[in-house]
Formats: sequence, C-alpha cells, structure tokens
Amino acid sequence: MQQVKKKRKGANTSLVFNNKMYFFLIPALAMFLIFWIYPVLQLFYYSVTDFNGVNYNFNFVGMKNYIKVLGNGTLTNSMKNTLIYAVVTVVLSNVIGLAVAMILNTKIHFKGLFRTCAYFPALFSAIVVGFIWSYVYMPSSGMIASLITAFGGDGSLFNPLGNHHAALYAIALVEVWKAFGTTMIIYLAGLQTVDESLLEAGRIDGCTEWDLISKIKIPLISSTITINVILAVISGLKAFDYSFIMTNGGPGKATKTLMFQVYQTAFNDMKMGRASAFSVLAFTFIIVITVLMLLFMNKREVEL
Repeated sequence: MQQVKKKRKGANTSLVFNNKMYFFLIPALAMFLIFWIYPVLQLFYYSVTDFNGVNYNFNFVGMKNYIKVLGNGTLTNSMKNTLIYAVVTVVLSNVIGLAVAMILNTKIHFKGLFRTCAYFPALFSAIVVGFIWSYVYMPSSGMIASLITAFGGDGSLFNPLGNHHAALYAIALVEVWKAFGTTMIIYLAGLQTVDESLLEAGRIDGCTEWDLISKIKIPLISSTITINVILAVISGLKAFDYSFIMTNGGPGKATKTLMFQVYQTAFNDMKMGRASAFSVLAFTFIIVITVLMLLFMNKREVEL
C-alpha cells in the first residue's frame, strides 16, 4: 500500500510539474500575439480606411481601397513579375543546388572547400549582394562588360538592369546565386540519409548512375525536395530586396514585385490604407500559391 501511495504521489507531482511547464509558453505566445497577430489584424483594419501613415484622423472607406488596387492594373503587373521571378528562382536554385549536392556527395578531393565556397554567398546580406551585383552588371566598366570588351566585344552594350525585358531575369539570377548554397546544404543532408546498400543493389542489378539518381536517390529525398521548393516559393513570392536595391522597380515597371509595390504605395505615395489593402491581397495570393504547391508536392511524394 505504501508503494502504491508513493507511486501515486510521484505521478501527481509529475503532473503538476508538467502543468507548470506551460507557463514557459507565455513569453513566446505574448511575442506572437504582439508582433504577429496584432499587426495582421491592424493591417486588415487599415485596409478599409484612408489612413496616410501620418494623420490618425482617418475615415472608414469600406472596400474602396480594394476596388482601386484591383482596377488600376498595378496588382496584375506586380503579380506577373512576382510569378516570373519566383519560377526562375525556384527552378534554378533547386536544379543547381541539387546538382552541386550530388557532386559533393561523391568521393572527391577538397570536398569541404568546395562545400564552403558554394555556401559562401548565402552568408552575405541582401544589401551587400545587391550592391556587388550592381557593379557586376554595370555597362562599360562592370565585370561582365569588361570581360566582353577583353574578348573583343562592345561592353558598353551590356546593360541588363537597363533592359526592360532582361532586368527581372537579371535580379532573379542574383537571388539564385545567393540562395543555391542553402538549397545545396539541405539537399546534401537529404542525400546522406540514402542507404548505400540500396545503391549497391542497384549497381548489381545493372543500373546506370542516372538510374540510381532518378529511381533511387530522388524518390528517397522527395520530402527534402518539397522543403526546398516550398521555401524557395515563399522567398520568391516575397521578393523585394534586389528590386529595390538594384533597379528601384525599373526600368519602367519591369521589376516591380508585389512587395515593392506595397512599399511604393505606402512610403512614396503615402497611401497606407491602400498599401494595406495591397498587402492583404498579396498575402492571400502568396498563401494560395504556397498551399497549392504544398498539395502538389505532397501528392508527388506519395506517387514516388
């Protein structure tokens, strides 16, 4: 009886202790409510007002801001630019990251050095990367233009950031250069979980290296692919840094993404209410695309 009582007493003490542990969640929940939930609710509130960001004597305007955003064409243009940017960055960063990870997962010399070099661009901030590549892309005196001139071409004609058709792809390539290292590290971690005995069995059965990659390695790291693709999609749809630093949305409207348009509406045009409505629509757009991509990738995981 005494032993049973001791056990019950120990169980009660453990239960009380576990209940007390929930108090440690309070700081995190408070931070979440203050810095995420409250701003989001405030965003929805401002989106139905004519708030200009300075004067708090604003008026309720209902759906007027949403109608103007949907009707003036800026949303369509920025959505198109954002989608193009996201597709380029998602595809290239994942293809290059996976290819480099495949190479570094083999037995090669100086593997650690190559891994460090591949990941090195990810350590720089977007501001630093944007300024560096602005000089790389500079016509006449930029690095690429100088190389073109050195090989007998006219480097002054090379100006991708000033080209209406090339500017968006130029800044997307900068994002790829910075992001593929992180993608590579995640893929490398996934590839190292592949059982070597499965690869050996495949080689015994006569599989080529491409068969091992397409029929064994890629299916086994499908969850890793999903993670990388979703992270790249979210990052691409939130694109702002390089559009702001390298082109300021130009030339014309060629590199105005959703986030850049929100920034310009809020701080250049001083129409915070309309910018809030733009943010709500952008948020909805990003959520819908991300959920659709997640459903598609999860379905692919099941099929593989």
